Amino acid sequence: MTTTPSDDLLRHVLRTSRSFACVGVSPNPVRPSHYVARYLKLKGFRVVPVNPVHVGKELFGETVVADLAAAGPVDVVDIFRRPEHVPDIVDAALALPTPPNVIWMQIGVIHAEAAAKAEAAGLTVIQDRCPKIEYQRLFGELRMGGFNTGIISSKL
Repeated sequence: MTTTPSDDLLRHVLRTSRSFACVGVSPNPVRPSHYVARYLKLKGFRVVPVNPVHVGKELFGETVVADLAAAGPVDVVDIFRRPEHVPDIVDAALALPTPPNVIWMQIGVIHAEAAAKAEAAGLTVIQDRCPKIEYQRLFGELRMGGFNTGIISSKL
């Protein structure tokens, strides 16, 4: 189970993925789910907003859908829900005609049993991490804000 994913794994996921279904995304721009999804969109990812409370609204150039079945094929299911909701989301992802490659649980979201089930089905699982933060850390954007990312890079 990937509770502490390697930088190589995170880099691979962020370089090879093209689309995210953001489950539990909010239309409220001050909510973390909103600005993470917006950031992913600005970085060129297709972002499918999933939230049954806001079905039909438009966010990030896409229509909000009720569930993963309505999202269509995506590479990553990014979960912005409390841990007790994760098993149902993983089950829904595994039931899709084309399952995602990755289940990504946001900071504070960990569910060992659901993660094990997804990994047993061949999916990559990342828990307790944020794709926005990891993208910025791994691809040099945090450095611009004065943060020490621990990543050494050299440009000649």
